[in-house]
Amino acid sequence: MAVLVTGGTGFIGSHIVRALIERGERPRCLVRRDSRLENLAGLPVERIEGDLTDPASLARAVRGADQVFHAAADYRLWSRDPAQLYCVNVAGTRALLRAAAEAGAKRIVYTSSVGALGIPADGSPGTEETPVALADMVGHYKRSKFLAEQEALRLAAQGAPVVIVNPSTPVGPGDIKPTPTGQIIVDFLRGRMPAYVDTGLNLVAVEDVAVGHLLAAERGRVGEKYILGCRNLTLRETLEILATVTSLPAPRVRIPYHVAWMVGALDTLINGTLRGRPPRAPLEGVRMARKKMFFSAEKAVRELGLPQSPVEQALARAVAWFREHGYERDTAPEPPEARVKQGAGGGKGRL
Repeated sequence: MAVLVTGGTGFIGSHIVRALIERGERPRCLVRRDSRLENLAGLPVERIEGDLTDPASLARAVRGADQVFHAAADYRLWSRDPAQLYCVNVAGTRALLRAAAEAGAKRIVYTSSVGALGIPADGSPGTEETPVALADMVGHYKRSKFLAEQEALRLAAQGAPVVIVNPSTPVGPGDIKPTPTGQIIVDFLRGRMPAYVDTGLNLVAVEDVAVGHLLAAERGRVGEKYILGCRNLTLRETLEILATVTSLPAPRVRIPYHVAWMVGALDTLINGTLRGRPPRAPLEGVRMARKKMFFSAEKAVRELGLPQSPVEQALARAVAWFREHGYERDTAPEPPEARVKQGAGGGKGRL
């Protein structure tokens, strides 16, 4: 069976590729000319050079594909030109899904994000059915993912065989960028987290997210959304697990939200606006942290059979990978901010 993966060089996407290979497939990957290829090194994949903004390359990539996994996204919480996020995440998604449907793909799985879902006001976990609107989206990244998800739903309603998955916050090996959550782990390893904010995330092993994509292609209902998540944890609880895994001390000081907001605003102004480089604490990320991103994966567990691997083990694998690849050192290289983050998700690591 011919299978296409977009975002296969990235965090979630590379794990989708590996899961497909374990199933006996030789996946086809749409790869940007300037993509980092470490996550595909040594894997039996077919590479097609292209771009979500290049319709001709999309037509080549989807030709003959029975299944399409669209995990590519521009995952940035700060950008000099926010229009780039909408060009890739919204227009690019529309073009890729349409091309796949027109080429006769039997199943298309779109990687959205829990960032595009609603969060109940009472603090209970969000679900696929929690009411949400564009006005609820904080920042350009979440807005772009919300609008892209609407495109996927619209195409499904028109008959395209699209299933939507909403990864929560994946952790594990292969987070080369790293994602914002991966950066928390890296900062913890580097001793750069003297304090924390009162927020929370739904963590999930990235390997389970990849398996969830394959299960969505096999068992998911067209036009439905499935949260690929596992365990809701406050940031403090996550840091306590990291302290156990690493034998490093967890921060004990909690920063009030208004202080974090001022730090984010100053960092974004000085580094982002004035210096034109990515802020370490983008204001968009601080604003997102005001609400705990807690979600329920019960639907995906019930309908798809989504695995629920221990989050502690996923964090341990992430720590081991970051240490093995030199991220623990302050001198560890980081890729340019302008790179399109293939398959980062959601949280949304893509997500």
